[in-house]
Amino acid sequence: MSGFSWRTPGAELRRLITDVAAVVLLIAVAVIGFAATFEGPQYLVAAIGALVMGLALAWVGLRWRWGVLSLSGATIGAYFLFGGALALPHTAWLGVIPTIETWRQLAIGVVTSWKDLLTTVPPVAPSDGHLIVPFLMTLAASVLGGSLALRAKHAAWALLPLALYLGLAILMGTAQPTAPLLQGVIFAIVAVLWLALRALWSPDRAAVVAEAPGAGASRAARLRRLVSGGVVLALAAGVGVAAAASANPPVQRYILRDFVIPPFDIHDYPSPLQSWRKFVRDYETETLFQVSGLPDDGRVRLATMDAYDGIVFNVADDGAGSSSAFTSVRSNMSPGAEGDPTTVRVEVDQLDGVWLPTVGAAKEFLFDGDRASDLRRGAHFNDATGTAVSTAALRAGDAYTIDTVIPVVPKDEVLADVPFAPLKMPKQEGIPQSLSELASNATEDAESPIERARALESYLQSDGYFSHGLADDVYSPSGHGAARISQLVGGEQMIGDDEQYAVAMALMATQLGMPARVVMGWYPDDEERSADGTFSATGDNLHAWVEIAFTGHGWIPFDPTPDEDNEPSEQNTKPRANPKPQVLQPPPPAQEPAELPPALAEDRGQDDEDEAGFDWLGPILLYSGISLGVIALLLSPFLVIGAIKAARRTKRFTAPRAADRISGGWDELVDRATDYRVAVPAGATRAESAEVVGAAFEGERVTTLARRADADVYGPGEPTPEDVDAFWREVDDIVGGIAGGTTFWKRLRARLSLRSLRRRAPKAGSSR
Repeated sequence: MSGFSWRTPGAELRRLITDVAAVVLLIAVAVIGFAATFEGPQYLVAAIGALVMGLALAWVGLRWRWGVLSLSGATIGAYFLFGGALALPHTAWLGVIPTIETWRQLAIGVVTSWKDLLTTVPPVAPSDGHLIVPFLMTLAASVLGGSLALRAKHAAWALLPLALYLGLAILMGTAQPTAPLLQGVIFAIVAVLWLALRALWSPDRAAVVAEAPGAGASRAARLRRLVSGGVVLALAAGVGVAAAASANPPVQRYILRDFVIPPFDIHDYPSPLQSWRKFVRDYETETLFQVSGLPDDGRVRLATMDAYDGIVFNVADDGAGSSSAFTSVRSNMSPGAEGDPTTVRVEVDQLDGVWLPTVGAAKEFLFDGDRASDLRRGAHFNDATGTAVSTAALRAGDAYTIDTVIPVVPKDEVLADVPFAPLKMPKQEGIPQSLSELASNATEDAESPIERARALESYLQSDGYFSHGLADDVYSPSGHGAARISQLVGGEQMIGDDEQYAVAMALMATQLGMPARVVMGWYPDDEERSADGTFSATGDNLHAWVEIAFTGHGWIPFDPTPDEDNEPSEQNTKPRANPKPQVLQPPPPAQEPAELPPALAEDRGQDDEDEAGFDWLGPILLYSGISLGVIALLLSPFLVIGAIKAARRTKRFTAPRAADRISGGWDELVDRATDYRVAVPAGATRAESAEVVGAAFEGERVTTLARRADADVYGPGEPTPEDVDAFWREVDDIVGGIAGGTTFWKRLRARLSLRSLRRRAPKAGSSR
């Protein structure tokens, strides 16, 4: 009768397809976790390319019988050969062919890309080298997982690198995962079904003869059990997910980036509007920065303030009417912006601090100079407010280019019947009560929304007087807190500069239900531009204005500040030399509030200092853990192979029957000789194996040991424990002699060899 073995070509192909499909699904489950980390789908190109490449290397390694060293070398070569096209296309020639810069970044990225990814606020830009992380992780996991799945007798060994990959993908991700329950359920189901199939197709369970009575029924029964088990598993998983979703409250998700660096918080930086008086006093003629390429009527924005607390008009942490917060700069910002595309360049001179001057709706920032990497790594942008910051802080000599869109400002005729945009603005507190009545009186004759906004602008422009309050100016206190704004509108004459008038109009507009915010920046006229169109920003041409949102047209600028030539009469404004204290009135704010941190910031700073304690220990432990994890990942092939061989030896030495322990000792000797590249035929008898092994090592001792094994296994009675121990000591002595007669590199190659793991079981009925 013709025999049927699971090792027929059809069975081999079935197992190959199943193993590859399982590895693909398990890795795909982990790749899903990167969706919330990266901006756009480009990470999928890097991960899928690495997956295909890794599985191809695993199959080639199986086909050509590569050892660990050969497979590792091929993996490193593939990393550098294809890493440019898949992870760093912007550095490769034509986006495919690697360059010296590509190889440099790939080499450095093995160490630095992990920290760069964890210290960048997601979603991260794929064009900044961050794709090295999913590319490298997927390549390593697919090579390790695929090799173990195709070579190891027990498929469960392949789950170790795949589960490690899933865990690392979760830890490297965000606090808002894509589909955490779905990931875990799919991983568990695929793993269990795969192991069940491998167990079903194991040679120990396969039918020896296809035509044996009941063989077909047996296979059908096993198939029914497999299908039933799969259905039960799926139902259990579904019930578990439903129960977990309904019964368990949401818990905090701990990720590595929360321990590496705290999330970016705009409230860590004081409002630039607090430094208004410092700018106009100390940098009146000093060049802060230069802008080239600025269109006519273009405005340069330093920051947008939309949250008022009665003391400071501050930059909110998210945009009005938008869910967007400050995110890492990337290449596709402000996706909904409409207008005229242009490119402007900013060259920094005396300007310092974290606030980056911007123009229009920025699409991309391109930093250059010696500090380009530091500026970009710390750069964040809010496309809802057009505000940009860099935690690295600007210095003289820094420069960057902005690809931006300049929105078209419609005329009042176009806005005649347009309502205010229904935006949810940040909560405003501490607004002086007098502004509400004043705003109502100023707009009582206005009918349309644009007319009401223009009425507020006109009222402040026409009734107010301009003064910076400097040495030669009419007295005008600095600041824009509630007391200063009340003083502005409640005095005999309204006296102030852009800081007070912009804040006053924004607060009055808010009292009337208008979505309003304050912008600090520059809008040069023709006389302030050089012959080549370059604009030099100084403290003298610094401005603040108001923006109000209209439905379908975005934010429209308004300039409520009176003309600088409109100066008040001094006799009504200069304070007396020795004024008596006014108990019932609040004290005026400090002359230079910009140089003093807010009281709340002081309290918070003191609390942070008190709680600092051992905060330095966390990053050290974290970086040490990451380094050890990377080292463990790189050493995992050696550790896994060593663990498999150690488990195999332990299983043989502790077999239930003494005769099996003797047989196991002989198999251990043959396997060790096989790892030293001795070509022992698969399924050979002990005498045949002894002839081949003895020809290479310890000839007479090996032959004698083979006869002794046959006598102990097939002789009368059961070998004693002393016989077993003596037999294994002889095996270890022979193996030690084999190792002692070779070089260090041959011993290392033997320890990492997979040849003995691929050796087939002996023929049925052979003398072992």
